[in-house]
Amino acid sequence: MLQMILRRIGMMILIMLVVGLLLFMINEGDPSLIARSVLGPYAQSEQLEAWITQNGYDRSMFIRYFEWIARVATGDLGDSIIYKRPVSEIFWPRLANTGILAGVTFVIMVIIALTLGVLAGMKEGSPQDRIISVISIATTSIPEYASAVILAGIFVFWLGWLPGTSSMTSGFNVLELVLPVMVLTLYGFGYIARMTRASMAEVMTTPYIRTAILKGLPYRHIIMKHALRNALIAPFTVIMLQINWLLSGVVVTEFAFGYKGFGALLLEAALRRDIFVIEACGLAAVFVAVFTQTIGDLGYTYLNPRIRFK
Repeated sequence: MLQMILRRIGMMILIMLVVGLLLFMINEGDPSLIARSVLGPYAQSEQLEAWITQNGYDRSMFIRYFEWIARVATGDLGDSIIYKRPVSEIFWPRLANTGILAGVTFVIMVIIALTLGVLAGMKEGSPQDRIISVISIATTSIPEYASAVILAGIFVFWLGWLPGTSSMTSGFNVLELVLPVMVLTLYGFGYIARMTRASMAEVMTTPYIRTAILKGLPYRHIIMKHALRNALIAPFTVIMLQINWLLSGVVVTEFAFGYKGFGALLLEAALRRDIFVIEACGLAAVFVAVFTQTIGDLGYTYLNPRIRFK
């Protein structure tokens, strides 16, 4: 088990280095583009050349790459072209904001999805199963920008219960999290619920479950002790992938409600070509994707003893 964990960590580091190289080549492969982004579109060629030489961009790209890796490892993410401040002063608060939004959404979404998925899979083909399946498909089919408008129309303009923006200008406000969390939960829980339902329905037809039922074991005991763990094997990987989506895939939701998070920062940086902010956001997104996939593989191994003892 320890060897497998060390192997996974080594693979994570290798993937981060390779993806980091690709990210660096895309953003800093052409020094003239960086110089023009910093100095502005009206900078003269002499100014561009002077800036490139002064900042060491006339050296080999691989030398600059390893220097960049060393700076990132020490927490130096460069200076934002747009905000004229160190990227770390902007990046970490925004990442923390999205972490709060993603964490609350993840907990609520997984609880609802697993509960509904198990209830549907326990009685495949029943009215209970059909109702849950229809709800899951319907919510997943509505994109976030549409559900954001619908929910805002109901809870902001009609009922007047919730604020329409989530900018947190007056400090942290739980009420301002409600609408973004609702939008993300509605869009994300259906896929997990459908996967859980399919896995649970398959487990309920296995011989050992039928044998336990015929022996007269309590139905609740059969579900919680025998069926649930095996039914979670397939949805577990999907659940882990939702973490990556909750980090970099919430751009629409954050933008719709004015939430100052990671997704909105990435969108602003891409639109205004803030290269060093894009690099920081890209590295964070890749790290979360690789890390969650590694956790998913290790969790899959724990849930499935056939892999663990192979």
